[in-house]
Amino acid sequence: MVITKELEIGGRKLSIETGKYAKQADGAVMVRYGDTMVLATVVANKEAKQGQDFFPLQVEYREKTAAAGKIPGGYFKREGRPSEKEVLSSRLIDRPIRPLFPEGFRCETQVMLTVFSADQENDSDVLGAIGASAALIISDIPFNGPIAEVRVGRIDGQLVINPTFQQLETSDMDVSVAGTMTSINMVEGEAKEISEQEMLDALKFAHEQIKSICSLQLQLQKEAGRPKREVPINPLKKPLHDLLSKIARGDIHAITHKVLMKDERSKANEEMRTKAIESLLNQIGSLDAASSGVEKIEDPAAFIELNNRLISEILHDIEYEEMRTMILDEGKRLDGRGVTDIRPIVCEVGVLPRTHGSALFQRGETQSLTSTTLGTKTDEQFLDGLLPETTKRFMLHYNFPPYSVGEVGRLGSTGRREIGHGNLAERSLKKVLPPEAEFPYTVRIVSEILESNGSSSMATVCAGSLSLMDAGVPVKKAVAGIAMGLIKEDNRTAILSDILGNEDHLGDMDFKVAGTKDGITAFQMDIKIQGISFEIFEKALAQARAGRMRILEIMNQAISEPCKELSKYAPRLTTMKIPTDMIGAVIGPGGKMIRQIVKDSGAEVNIEDDGTIVIASVSAEGSEKAFKMISKIIEVPEVGKVYHGRVTRIMDFGAFVEFLPGKEGLIHISHIDMSRVNKVTDVINIGDEFDVKLIKKDEEGRYNLSRKALMPGYDAEAEAARDAERQRDRGPRRDGGGGHRRDGGGGHRGGGPHHR
Repeated sequence: MVITKELEIGGRKLSIETGKYAKQADGAVMVRYGDTMVLATVVANKEAKQGQDFFPLQVEYREKTAAAGKIPGGYFKREGRPSEKEVLSSRLIDRPIRPLFPEGFRCETQVMLTVFSADQENDSDVLGAIGASAALIISDIPFNGPIAEVRVGRIDGQLVINPTFQQLETSDMDVSVAGTMTSINMVEGEAKEISEQEMLDALKFAHEQIKSICSLQLQLQKEAGRPKREVPINPLKKPLHDLLSKIARGDIHAITHKVLMKDERSKANEEMRTKAIESLLNQIGSLDAASSGVEKIEDPAAFIELNNRLISEILHDIEYEEMRTMILDEGKRLDGRGVTDIRPIVCEVGVLPRTHGSALFQRGETQSLTSTTLGTKTDEQFLDGLLPETTKRFMLHYNFPPYSVGEVGRLGSTGRREIGHGNLAERSLKKVLPPEAEFPYTVRIVSEILESNGSSSMATVCAGSLSLMDAGVPVKKAVAGIAMGLIKEDNRTAILSDILGNEDHLGDMDFKVAGTKDGITAFQMDIKIQGISFEIFEKALAQARAGRMRILEIMNQAISEPCKELSKYAPRLTTMKIPTDMIGAVIGPGGKMIRQIVKDSGAEVNIEDDGTIVIASVSAEGSEKAFKMISKIIEVPEVGKVYHGRVTRIMDFGAFVEFLPGKEGLIHISHIDMSRVNKVTDVINIGDEFDVKLIKKDEEGRYNLSRKALMPGYDAEAEAARDAERQRDRGPRRDGGGGHRRDGGGGHRGGGPHHR
């Protein structure tokens, strides 16, 4: 039976339909908004793998190019590996649903979102999140939803729900918000230096719409939902937890309260675990047989080996409890800081001598070495997908090698985490970049994380800002980022500034906020609990702002404004504007002219359709040479001006000379020399170069040149009189101008076929 639920959101109809598509999946819905349609399907294995101690959730968002009436590029003409947009959308859907699966559910689960229709107006990523939630709540898969996701923009001061792509171009914020009926549980977005209060207003505005969409899903669940599966509970966990708590809690408490470096803490925990296992071998017989279901343990070593993952999980849970209790009771953190303290920061710029800009940013045990590279128009990234192909002139790439956390790992393609962190840092910085008209460079930042113990994406923001200034990019302001954490037990909460890796792992929230001294430019929040209140949001934002101001103060001590000069290794860009009808002349037939300019000058030349030309060269000489060559091509010949020319053709009555690129004029035999010339080749030949003077331009655009006019003793008035007399004696010219034509036509007025 087909069931459809509809709701109006932002002036457009949102519909969720089930019972028509993909009926063999555990849950499937088609979500439609405008003419954009996304199919969401969910399937979970019936049994978990033996010994599996984590929840294997896979969220895959895919766009079919046919949805926008396009055929994929490339040799195979079919969709290949996911694009960056698809990866980011997958993360945007994964993060709000992951915390809502019940603890203990270990069955492998796959959520697939497929875009089958794209109307070029409404983004399908938020529809994918709505579809994922709806498919989960009507399936038998345990899920504590629903959730809904919306996008918020602001145009002319007015908040807009789910703005179209066109509206986002004029919006000063782009915020994706996900939440439940009672709270927000995921935020990601960018803005043009908005205040903390403006961000809160956007979140509250979004939550009103989220509640309506969640209510719609509950109506769908009531009619189409299936009974949920039982989540198996291991009866051994509680008695084993009680026993291990007696054995190891004291040691874990001591380690938690001791200020240690990351590797020291890992070593101490490993020693604690070894000691706990030894004690467990001797005490395993004290397990309560009635509650554990274990009648008699014949071989303690075999029992521990069989339940090794469960033991590790329990020790982790005790560490979780001890850290959170210490923070809530004592206001003390693992590294000895208070909840609002920021780790020591060291900033250095110009550390890489041959890059265009570089910076090293160290915050505690997190370190980013970042470089900035300036390129030209040809270095822009081409973006292809459901929307029309566009280009991107600012790129930030984030790399997280395994050695940054002291591990050995396989090197392969860029992971989802790296793409997500790089995108967040890119959105943080792009709002302060100068417009292309003022700074026509392509800019690429690369952040290499050399050490990591929390907040490496925010370290990338800080290092990226420093390296941009070191490169001489005229950014408006410095940008810093900070990651905030949360410990929440019932009504007790502690908000943590500049969180460590363990505080992220054992805490309830990872809230990253980046911005300038005047406002927020980007943010991202993930939580591991059902949701948080707006009161906690407000406090976290205020605490984040105080931390950001402190970080900016330290960064400004290293470099407070962009360098006045670009690196000597960076390309120099020269911009000029030519009439659009001269573009063809500069390019030349088959690109001959522009290739010659590039070859002779060593510069790179890019021409836009509006006549803007950008010349790029590492040397000033190359730029100047290319500029002069182009200037000559577009130059309008002036009568009386002297030019340097080259003989291209010899005729009985004179010679044709190219005096500007693509422009020829005739030197009549009488204007070759002061003395009488009987044969042109007695004086000049093809290929000869010399200065000539333009003495006449007729109505048809033909040019008369003179070599004699530049010689000593030349009398212009007397020559003009003789020319007039010769003209009267000859009568009207029948050759249309003394043969001043190329190839039987087209004239010599500026390139003929070179024009568009």
